[in-house]
Amino acid sequence: MHFDHHADLSHPQPDHLAHSQHTERPHGKGGLLMSELVLARAPWWRRLYAELTRSPLSAVLNIAALIAIVLVLTPFVSWALIDATWIGSSGDACPVTGGACWAFIGAKLRLILFGRFPYEDQWRALFGAIILVALVVLSLNPAFWRKWLLAVWGVGLGAYGILMWGGVFGLSYVESSLWGGLPLTILLTVFGVSFGLVLSVPIALARQSKLPVFKTASIIFVEAVRGVPLISVLFMASVLLPLILPDGFTPGGLGRVLIGLVLFLAAYMAEVLRGGLQAIPNGQYEACRSLGISYWPMILKVILPQAFETVLPAMVNLFIGALKGTSLVVIVAMMDLLGAAQAALADPKWIGFYVETYVFAGLIYALMCGSISWYGRQTEKLLRDMRGNSNDRG
Repeated sequence: MHFDHHADLSHPQPDHLAHSQHTERPHGKGGLLMSELVLARAPWWRRLYAELTRSPLSAVLNIAALIAIVLVLTPFVSWALIDATWIGSSGDACPVTGGACWAFIGAKLRLILFGRFPYEDQWRALFGAIILVALVVLSLNPAFWRKWLLAVWGVGLGAYGILMWGGVFGLSYVESSLWGGLPLTILLTVFGVSFGLVLSVPIALARQSKLPVFKTASIIFVEAVRGVPLISVLFMASVLLPLILPDGFTPGGLGRVLIGLVLFLAAYMAEVLRGGLQAIPNGQYEACRSLGISYWPMILKVILPQAFETVLPAMVNLFIGALKGTSLVVIVAMMDLLGAAQAALADPKWIGFYVETYVFAGLIYALMCGSISWYGRQTEKLLRDMRGNSNDRG
């Protein structure tokens, strides 16, 4: 028999009434935690409903947003799917008014994806792009952060060069000026981000250095590069490098573009990383010195990991910007994904299908940018969990 301690003890209450009173929703912080725990175990649709109806104002705004989305998506779905033309050998197969002409994308798909790469050898560009993506995926997994990963990169890049250039093992030689489409976009992004990130570390450390020579040189480099847009850097790298370097040491058009892109990204990444280094408290340095840890082990194993964790969202933003910035190489006569899509529009048999072209290219860019953003969020979550586990053990 249960009793209400705040009621008259001479009037006992039934068990079910007392139980209901003792299981009322708790108030305050404990009640909030309990409701969050119950909501976390609820079905996805119940959690979505709870988020959408958190307050009357939130419910009204969300309903208005859903109505707007439906009003926008309904004609788009009708244009893109229901009324679309999927098969055809020329623009005559697509009506002047109506749905999308995806037959154009089907007819020009290989040109959009591979650019001017020789038609019969486009499988080489495909496998080359797969190799680069596989190397990036391996490098993004902390389980593979071992010394042998450098050897894997060496082998992978060697295989990539053989596939793309050819000239050995019975493969025909392909000039780098003919590389284009999606493989070129992936190449520029991977090389620009990878080598730019490696170069940004010594530049950021030099800006933090107490040696005037290194600090001044890094400041001049970073501010000079950040003071001009990427399109100017690419143009100067393509035009000025052949004038500066001696004959025989001038890289090709692709090499000059890669050099300009790497230097540009390195300057921006170094500035972001410098902010992360400044956020590290002095206690970390003092703790390392008290333990007898020398400078470079301290920087590589203690300071830099914390700095990268701090600036991870900003770095992910830079990676996405680098991917989208590769479309500027069209000014130096290189045909990336967007340039190849624009070249496909020049066919007189297919005139005027600009919307389909840019929607298709935009979807590819959105998929790649979304993948980078998703990895950034997963990495942040992993780092938070690792930090929480270390705090629990402490």
